Amino acid sequence: MAQFSLSDSKYDLSKLRSEEIFWRDHQTWFQDCGYMLRPRYMPDWKPSWLDNTRSIEHEDAQPLLRGDIINDATRLSDGAYVTLKILKPSVHPYEVDIATFLSSKQLASDPLNHCVPIYEVLRVPGDDDKVIIVMPLLRGWDEPEFETVGEAVDFFRQLFEGLQFMHKHHVAHRDISILNVMMDGSMYPDSWHPCDRDQMRDNFLVPAKRFSRTERPPKYYLIDFGLSRRYDPEDKAPLEVPIRGGDKTVPEFQKDIHKPRNPFLTDIYYAGNLIRLGVMKEYKGFDFMQPLISDMVQDDPAKRPTIDQVVKHFAEMRKNLGALKLRARVGPRDESLGAVRDFRHLFATIKYTLKGIPPVPIR
Repeated sequence: MAQFSLSDSKYDLSKLRSEEIFWRDHQTWFQDCGYMLRPRYMPDWKPSWLDNTRSIEHEDAQPLLRGDIINDATRLSDGAYVTLKILKPSVHPYEVDIATFLSSKQLASDPLNHCVPIYEVLRVPGDDDKVIIVMPLLRGWDEPEFETVGEAVDFFRQLFEGLQFMHKHHVAHRDISILNVMMDGSMYPDSWHPCDRDQMRDNFLVPAKRFSRTERPPKYYLIDFGLSRRYDPEDKAPLEVPIRGGDKTVPEFQKDIHKPRNPFLTDIYYAGNLIRLGVMKEYKGFDFMQPLISDMVQDDPAKRPTIDQVVKHFAEMRKNLGALKLRARVGPRDESLGAVRDFRHLFATIKYTLKGIPPVPIR
């Protein structure tokens, strides 16, 4: 069931893994700061499955997926679920400043802001090179899959808006990739378990309840500003020595890696390539995006559009998409049983239409 495919014979789940020790040792401090970790990280934790039941079926048998830097917690003040991320300023000296700037009070209310909110920055006692940023609990932008073209169109819009917001405030992300875009829990009224996002948080054996994106539209967020940089507003075309992020395919990084490049134009490639690989390559029905995406991923950075031009082009293209196209079912390119899914989708479409739910989700 669990996404990390553990088996009792291979792992002793009754013992914390090395990357989990930090969280247990700092549990009391986190609690004093207002955040409660899950039972597995209590100082006096004892496995709940010592009655000879299968350990993998128990919530406290689930080790962290990226325990070296990521954990989740419950905020004691209001019960909200949050993500805790460890940062090392010696490795990413600008991340905290940029992340907190983008979620600062004066910028947080901007509807175009799709940068992950930073609720708080915690300084780990006794370690000058370790801080914790507190963020909302998020999940991957593509889980579950899109059901309609309109749902994907809403994703494209929010991604472009978020990048436009960053560039407007003279910040280049420099690492937009499939892993660095996420969404909130709007679709999941009771949240989900951080170690298996298909399951309930409080009852690991029960599937997490969810609505479609059309019914409960999510907000998408850009995350991870470890490679991001903020530039002087007077510098309209800054140059920066490339740093390879998660997407290794950037054309201008394939030759002369030491030649400074305009990071804003690289961001355009990153965003376009995310859509090309994460949506258009995986699903049918997005040929209408081809002209724009082709422009965004051109080999010559100077020929790529600015983000303002991308937003304008996309808005014009969106006007030409009718309700029938927007409500059309999104199908994986390699799917089977498509006819059966089309039949089911017809009933969902009728339901949404009768309820007056628009084909492109509106928050």
